[in-house]
Amino acid sequence: MAKEQRLKEIASLFFKLGSISFGGPAAHIAMMEDEVVKKRGWMTHQHFLDVMGATNIIPGPNSTEMTMHCGYERAGWKGLLVAGLCFILPAVFITGIFAWLYQKYGQLPEVEPFIYGIKPAVIAIIVMAAYRLGKKAFKTTELWILGVATLVACLLGVNEILALFGCGAMGLILYFLKRPGETLYSIFPLLFWQGAYIGKMETWHIFLTFLKIGAILYGSGYVLFAFLDAELVTHGWLTRQALIDAVAVGQFTPGPVLSTATFIGWQMNGLWGALAATLGIFLPSFIFVAILNPLIPKMRASKIMGAFLDAVNVAAVAVIMAVCIVMGRETLTDWRTVIIALASLVLVFVFKKLNSAFIVLGGAALGYALTLL
Repeated sequence: MAKEQRLKEIASLFFKLGSISFGGPAAHIAMMEDEVVKKRGWMTHQHFLDVMGATNIIPGPNSTEMTMHCGYERAGWKGLLVAGLCFILPAVFITGIFAWLYQKYGQLPEVEPFIYGIKPAVIAIIVMAAYRLGKKAFKTTELWILGVATLVACLLGVNEILALFGCGAMGLILYFLKRPGETLYSIFPLLFWQGAYIGKMETWHIFLTFLKIGAILYGSGYVLFAFLDAELVTHGWLTRQALIDAVAVGQFTPGPVLSTATFIGWQMNGLWGALAATLGIFLPSFIFVAILNPLIPKMRASKIMGAFLDAVNVAAVAVIMAVCIVMGRETLTDWRTVIIALASLVLVFVFKKLNSAFIVLGGAALGYALTLL
């Protein structure tokens, strides 16, 4: 297939995913695994796992960075850019509309009836992805033990990044216990500068602030909330209510939750502020992925780094399972959501070739219909 055709294929796929991928990073990655590995065969389950594990140990939005990896695998650095941009743009566009409405009318429109059934349907998609990836990741008894321990740790409230690195470290320890004669090489994390800005937030300052956040952000949307609160609310550049509303918009729009930056930038300096914040928070991810992707095959080829990757891969699947369990506890609160989740589970396991987009849209339609009862 010609490279131009591959780029069109990448653009079409990730624009679609960016338009329908509700439910957070675990759901986004589940949909990607279904489309990229199962249906299109762009990479093997093992390589997808390696990419996912490596992505979890760098800053930035994991699911967005996964789209960039997938694009790079298919069509090089141009594929990386096209996949990342097409996945981000729908969320940024929708969030921009909400930001304009919020600035104009001072409140958000009511959208809950339309998304009531989406989360239960997304849970089924995550369960299927965890099942498929888990079959490949849990290769040995030691990895099973590490994976279960990571799952329990996450459910007990341990930070997911600490759980991932802890599991990777335990994988290395087990490797060297079995091979005591080998040498361990240290891995030093990147250090990032932090700065403070005093005075009015101009467009350039907005860009730099969100660039810093994008370069050092680990973890979930709650971590993003804390960063934004510390950087913007405490300095008086944004009200806490506007921040809460911005995070809400990021949660109920499809695509990456970091599109919250678009909403906040708009409140601070209109369209140019929105563009500066969006560019700033996503730019580091493009750079990190461009540097990391060529190194992943070398990491897998190294026995030491291979042991680390195996453990991190298991931990990544365990984190997805933990997200699914927590999401289930929060979402399956009445008979309607239980029915939607069970129906979606049957569809994903019985009709394995069914596109995940139909699961999401079907869940939304069924949820809306059931709220009318």
